[in-house]
Amino acid sequence: MRSLVLIFALVLIRFGSAVGAESADNSPKPDASTDRASPGKRVAVTYTKNGAKVVSGVPAAAAVAASKAKRTSNAAGNGPDIKSSAAMVFDVNAGRALYAKNIDRLSSIASITKLMTAMVVIDAGLPLDEPIRIERADIDTLKHTRSRLRIGSSFTRRDLLNLALMSSENRAASALGRSYPGGLTAFVAKMNARAAELGMVKTRFVEPTGLSSRNVSTAEELALLVRASLDYALIREFTTTRSAQVYTTNTKRAHGFGNSNGLVSSSAWRINVSKTGYISESGLCLVMHARITDRPVIIVLLNSWGKYTRIGDANRIKKWMERGMASLAHVN
Repeated sequence: MRSLVLIFALVLIRFGSAVGAESADNSPKPDASTDRASPGKRVAVTYTKNGAKVVSGVPAAAAVAASKAKRTSNAAGNGPDIKSSAAMVFDVNAGRALYAKNIDRLSSIASITKLMTAMVVIDAGLPLDEPIRIERADIDTLKHTRSRLRIGSSFTRRDLLNLALMSSENRAASALGRSYPGGLTAFVAKMNARAAELGMVKTRFVEPTGLSSRNVSTAEELALLVRASLDYALIREFTTTRSAQVYTTNTKRAHGFGNSNGLVSSSAWRINVSKTGYISESGLCLVMHARITDRPVIIVLLNSWGKYTRIGDANRIKKWMERGMASLAHVN
């Protein structure tokens, strides 16, 4: 049998200095209310093919293994029994995909979008303590999600970043994009330019919240986004904060919010970056950079249907790795 070894190389080049909630209830709904980091790293992507479906001991590379063809995973084989429609588990240190399922399938990504939103805001070097007013333009007219951020209230840019990343607050993300120099059009253009810099050639953004189904990517390319997000101290901090209280700058009113990913509160998990997402077109989504058996891994789970599927998949991946099954990577 011909073997396929897929090596996906990442060249990390620094180009700067200075450094949903999906509501807490059990019913899926579109993500809605949840120090300056260094700019991210530019990623150059190349592919080679020469190996087997079951891959063992692939030489070091630092991103996602993939090919042009569609892939599916057989749960009866070496891989964990993943229910999500597309999934990726990538061992960062070893530079190999431990598990890959439909990783080049294009799909809506919902509030995973907010990782890119945060990167663009932070890269711009805008004052984090600047008050930004929530306007009627920030109301969700696509999915009609609710928000606890009242029209006319003001929050610092830092607090809006926190709410967008931790609780997936849509008005927070909208206000961040709207207040960008040049407005929303310039902001979205920068989102797509940044994606291109990261080698995310299939990814497209049309707005900063993820409420539009036209924000699309693949599991493979979202792994690149997660890896780049790790270079931002604020993204690491805000996506893994369990809960926070923020105050309006104009009325000093307190607002308490929690993290849309319950796993960040689990002592069994060591999570460095996290983001959830949901709209009807995307299904439930989850991306994380975490340490499992002291190995840094990137996990991407897309289009999970069922209230707890993405969390169940994440825990199945963790148990699979802890049993040592990941010594044979599962890439079909």
